[in-house]
Amino acid sequence: MTDRLITHLRHVDLAIPDFDTQREFYTNLWGLTPVAEDNGIVFLAAEGSPEQYIVRLRKDSEKRLDLISYGVASREDVETMAERLGRADVQLISEPDTLHTAGGGYGFRFFDIDGRTIEISADVALRQHRGIEERESIPVRLSHVVINSPDPSRTQAFYEQHLGFALTDTLTHPHLGEMMKFMRCNPQHHSLAIAKGPHVSLHHVSFEMRGLDEYMRGTGRLLRAGTRLLWGPGRHAAGDNTFSYFIDPHGNTVEYTTELELLDEDSWHPSLYDVSRLENQDQWGTANPFGELVAKESFNDVDRGLFIAPPV
Repeated sequence: MTDRLITHLRHVDLAIPDFDTQREFYTNLWGLTPVAEDNGIVFLAAEGSPEQYIVRLRKDSEKRLDLISYGVASREDVETMAERLGRADVQLISEPDTLHTAGGGYGFRFFDIDGRTIEISADVALRQHRGIEERESIPVRLSHVVINSPDPSRTQAFYEQHLGFALTDTLTHPHLGEMMKFMRCNPQHHSLAIAKGPHVSLHHVSFEMRGLDEYMRGTGRLLRAGTRLLWGPGRHAAGDNTFSYFIDPHGNTVEYTTELELLDEDSWHPSLYDVSRLENQDQWGTANPFGELVAKESFNDVDRGLFIAPPV
């Protein structure tokens, strides 16, 4: 798509019942920095990222994915996207306006084809950030988000048609068909992936580390703290990135990764990766096989999306 307006992934917002436990996990163990907090909401930044925050936690009686936020280059692009989506009968939650979250900015929200809340924004104030030091095992930035969909092809078509995402690669299985679609909004191999699941939910959120040593040190810190390792450490074939998947205190899957592939979009052609071949799951052969029990963990709880009131 030549008129792609989305530039990057900004943040992922989660609602959880036990706010204090989740806040403790993402700050003191996972390695994020609180930058603003008020009345059961905390905004968490990555020290190496200019984004005001990459995760927002909100206390609620129901666990859910509140929203996924993407950036565009200007207020004009925000308005262009809102106008396009409105003409296409995509359900808008709000019209373009000033944002009253950390960093401010200008944006709007809408429901995607599966009922997830998506935010588009521009003019968000940049945060003073720093280079992550050697051996410092905290996230540099938000890498990507993966969502579950009962109909990945339909979800893929929505993101291609309305948001300008492009298909990078697909994971397949001889008996189960297409399992995951990697989608990009910039030269990064994927900022979004769509997994085949039994219901609409969050699959996992991935955080980029400085390098291999920092990635392994972070993985070790989580293991020593008793955090459940779901899958890894290893290196994927699609995307060529490392992976260590953990389960947070509320059952969400979160990943440490590094070295995600950067593409030449003009020459890239999508490939099919058969995940029944173990080398396509993990090039190194160090991770536990991705079997049915591991897959079920990332199905997560059902997210009712647009069937309940939009989040604040």
